[in-house]
Amino acid sequence: MPYTDILKACALTAAETAGGSLRVTTPVDGSEIAMVPVHTVADAEAAIARANTAFAAWRKVPAPRRGELVRLLGEELRREKENLGRLVTLECGKILQEGLGEVQEMIDICDFAVGLSRQLYGLTIASERPGHTMRETWHPAGICGIITAFNFPAAPWSWNAALALVCGDPVIAKPSEKTPLTQLAIQKICDRACAAFGADAPEGLIQTLIGEREVGQVLTASKDVAVVSATGSVAMGKAVAADMAQRLGKTILELGGNNAMIVTPSADLEMAVRAIVFSAVGTAGQRCTSLRRLILHADVYDTLVPRLVKVYEGLTIGDPLQKGTLVGPLIDATAATAMTRALETAQAEGGTVHGGAATLADRFPGAAYMAPAIVEMPKQSAIMHTETFAPILYVVKYTDLDDAIALQNAVPQGLSSCIFSTDVRETEHFLSVQGSDCGIANVNIGPSGAEIGGAFGGEKETGGGRESGSDAWRAYMRRQTSTVNYSRSLPLAQGISFEI
Repeated sequence: MPYTDILKACALTAAETAGGSLRVTTPVDGSEIAMVPVHTVADAEAAIARANTAFAAWRKVPAPRRGELVRLLGEELRREKENLGRLVTLECGKILQEGLGEVQEMIDICDFAVGLSRQLYGLTIASERPGHTMRETWHPAGICGIITAFNFPAAPWSWNAALALVCGDPVIAKPSEKTPLTQLAIQKICDRACAAFGADAPEGLIQTLIGEREVGQVLTASKDVAVVSATGSVAMGKAVAADMAQRLGKTILELGGNNAMIVTPSADLEMAVRAIVFSAVGTAGQRCTSLRRLILHADVYDTLVPRLVKVYEGLTIGDPLQKGTLVGPLIDATAATAMTRALETAQAEGGTVHGGAATLADRFPGAAYMAPAIVEMPKQSAIMHTETFAPILYVVKYTDLDDAIALQNAVPQGLSSCIFSTDVRETEHFLSVQGSDCGIANVNIGPSGAEIGGAFGGEKETGGGRESGSDAWRAYMRRQTSTVNYSRSLPLAQGISFEI
C-alpha cells in the first residue's frame, strides 16, 4: 500500500498533511510524508479555554454515561485497527504486528475504562464522634494535558484519555513533533465517537495540539490544566516537573527505562531466549521497557550468549510494513549516531561487540537501519547506567543472586525488571522488599509488553507516575473527605473541651 493510501485510509486530508511548516518523515525510508500545520501559543491558550468550558459541562454528566463515550471510542478503534496500526508503523517505524498491537492496547483500555465508569468508589470511614459519619469521595480534577513520545504515538494517549474521560476530565493531546499524524488520525476517530454520543459531549472535550516544545509549555504553565501526563526522556520529564512545580500542578511522568533481566541456573533457557530477543529488539530497542541489561549466572553464560548471537545473526531486518520483518528502523539518523557512539564507548570500557552495524543503506539510503547489538561487558560500567534508545543489549556475569539484584538496582532508572528462574525461593526473593526496586517486576517473562490491567510506571528517574489499570484512575481526580454531623450536639475530635 503506497504511503499516500495509508494517510487517506485514516481520513487525513491535504489540508492536514500539506502546506504546513512541520516536516514529517517516515523512518521506513526517510522520505517526507507530510508538511503539517502547527498550532501557535495563542491556539494552545484557546484550546485550554475551550476545554475549561467543556469541563464545566462534562463533570456534571454521570460517570456511567461518560463511560458510554469511551465505549463508542473503543468501537471506532476496532473498526480502524488495521488503518491506524499501519499509520503507527509508517510514522514511528515499529513492525506492523507491533503497530496493530499498539492499537489493540487502545481498545483494551477503552474496555477497562467502561467498566471503571461504574467503579469510581470512595470510602465510608468510622468516626470517633457519636452522631457523625465520615466519607471520602472522588471528583473530576479538571483538564488533563497528555504529552506523548514518538515510539508509542497511540497507546499512551489512550491510557490517559480513556481514564480521564470517564473520570470527568477533558483532554488535550500534544504528540511528539516526530509523529503528529497518528494523533491527528486519533482525533478524527474521537470526533466520530463524540458525534455518535450526542450533545452530552461538549465542544473542546477532546483536542489535539501540534507543535514544538513551546506548545507543550502552554499546557504546563496554565493553572487551568490540572494534570499533565508526560511520556519521554528524563530531561523532558524534569522540565515538565519544574514547570508544574511552579504552580503546584499534578504530574504523571513516564520517563526513562534501563531494564534488566536476571537469568539463574534453574531457568528455562529456551523461554529465556525468546523473551530476551523480543524484549531487546522489539521496536528496534526503542521502548521504555526494552531489555538493555542481561545479567547471566556464570553457569549459563557460555551456553546462552553464543545462542543469542546466533539468533541475532538470523533476525530479519527491513521494511516494517512487510510481513516477516522482525526489526525495523530507528526513528532517525540521530538515533543511529547515538547507538554507534554508545557501542564505541562500550568497547572503550572493555566490551566485546557482536553486531550493531548500519545496514540496508543501499536499499534505504535516507533511513537508519541498524543491526541489533549484543555487548559482552567485563562488569557493569558507566555506559550501562545510561539509557541509549536503540537495540543494544549489554551482558554481564554474576555468581550470587544478591549481587545480581544489586547490579540491576544500581542504575538511576527504575521502570521494568525480570528474572528467569524455576526456583521459587529465587523468584520470591526477587519480588520481595530486598529484590527489584522497579515499578514492574516480572517472573519468567521479559520486561516489555505490559497489560492494561495493571498500573504502568516506575520509580527513581522513571518519574514515579502510574497510568493504565489498577487504581491509576485516581491521578485524574481530586479526593474529598467529608464529615457529617447528624446529631444534636457538637462533640469535638480528640476529646477536646472548648466551652463558651
